[in-house]
Amino acid sequence: MAAKKILFLVGDFAEDYEVMVPFQTLLTVGHTVHAVCPDKKAGQTIKTAIHDFEGDQTYTEKPGHHFTLNATFADVRESDYDALMIAGGRAPEYIRLNPRVIAIVRHFAEAHKPIAAICHAAQVLAAASVITGKRISAYAACAPEVRLAGATYVETPPDGAITDGNFVTGFAWPAHPQWLAQFLALLGTKIEL
Repeated sequence: MAAKKILFLVGDFAEDYEVMVPFQTLLTVGHTVHAVCPDKKAGQTIKTAIHDFEGDQTYTEKPGHHFTLNATFADVRESDYDALMIAGGRAPEYIRLNPRVIAIVRHFAEAHKPIAAICHAAQVLAAASVITGKRISAYAACAPEVRLAGATYVETPPDGAITDGNFVTGFAWPAHPQWLAQFLALLGTKIEL
């Protein structure tokens, strides 16, 4: 397996597990991952938030960790990367307002490179207008935006994920085993046991 170079879009108050777990997992299997946030540089941090499902009508939110970025957003050349990953949480609602984020997402979609988006990251995909005609999973509160963007919202269980072409999407962090396995399959990553 050839190691891949993955661009990881994150931001302040991205969901903690949706940043930490995929970042560490992809590094563990030998891929290079550059975590970037608009207007921030390598060595700076983002604050994450922990979203839990505790029986309320929506998730609860608690302070997470300080996650150190390992690349500078302004230096991103999307053509240098094999795949894109976007964290969920609250970050997607504001990083999607950045024109450069939208251009990056469109590059990966138009080049048919693998794109993994979890939970609220579907907001970024919808804002970039790249999911028309696709089957997309996301946190249920994002379903209207997914549909308005011309995609079919797929109501997966919380631990569910789906692949449609070069897109791998999942409900939220409980979907990590399926979501990451499907993304690794798109990347051509083989894990020998």
